[in-house]
Amino acid sequence: MYTYLFVLAAFCYAVCACLPSKNRMAISLGTLFGWLLHGGALWVDVVTSGSLRMGFAIMLSGTLWISVAAYWLENRNFSLDGLRILVLPCAAVSVLLPTIFPGNLIPLDGKSALFPWHIAIAMLAYSTLTIAAFHAVLMALQESKLHTRRGTQKAGLFALALDRLPALLTMEKLLFRLIGFGFVLLTLTVLSGVVFSEELFGKAFKWEHKTIFTMLSWLLFGVLLAGRKWRGWRGKTALSFTLTGFTTLLLAYVGSRFVLEVVLHRGVA
Repeated sequence: MYTYLFVLAAFCYAVCACLPSKNRMAISLGTLFGWLLHGGALWVDVVTSGSLRMGFAIMLSGTLWISVAAYWLENRNFSLDGLRILVLPCAAVSVLLPTIFPGNLIPLDGKSALFPWHIAIAMLAYSTLTIAAFHAVLMALQESKLHTRRGTQKAGLFALALDRLPALLTMEKLLFRLIGFGFVLLTLTVLSGVVFSEELFGKAFKWEHKTIFTMLSWLLFGVLLAGRKWRGWRGKTALSFTLTGFTTLLLAYVGSRFVLEVVLHRGVA
């Protein structure tokens, strides 16, 4: 049953991504409907009696689910139509991935009550920094468009969406607000993983690829925020740090789980 919900949610996202921006109400309602279907399907798929289903596809799908919510809420205060054209197609693809790569069941027997919270905070951190990465891409395209001669600029749905974005300074404020919030959540994720490693996962803290990539991403975002505060970093420097930190974070769980589940055909530990 939940497979049909995933497909219907993907259809809603795809249609809303293609609608002209003048259909603002239809886009808003369609996105909300797709988001509710997406969330309901994830809940039925992930939460089972006495266990959680986890895997790279579910994590990616959940991350985009929260990212769609962040876009929908932000778009009510600012005109972020360009964000819609980036986020919703990605969400339409990610919502279908759990039907192809179902992941593995993790029994909750013997696990700490902190374990689901650790997963939830990690997913919130990934989602917040994912939407920050989308913001960074939009800002890079927006800045590039400003430096392009008017006669050579391409017309089209995405170009019109870029024209309707808030000013670069406003976009930059939104970006650092997202990064700051995401950094706090990522810090909580790292701390819960380090301090409660044995209680959460039944083994002592280990320096493995997932941990190294997460810590490296945390360091990159921390340096960016410090550079912003003390050195006034902005523009290309901020965008480069954001996209590099996001890519590193993506490799931390989604990338490593993809290799283990799809390439090596190993279950989630």
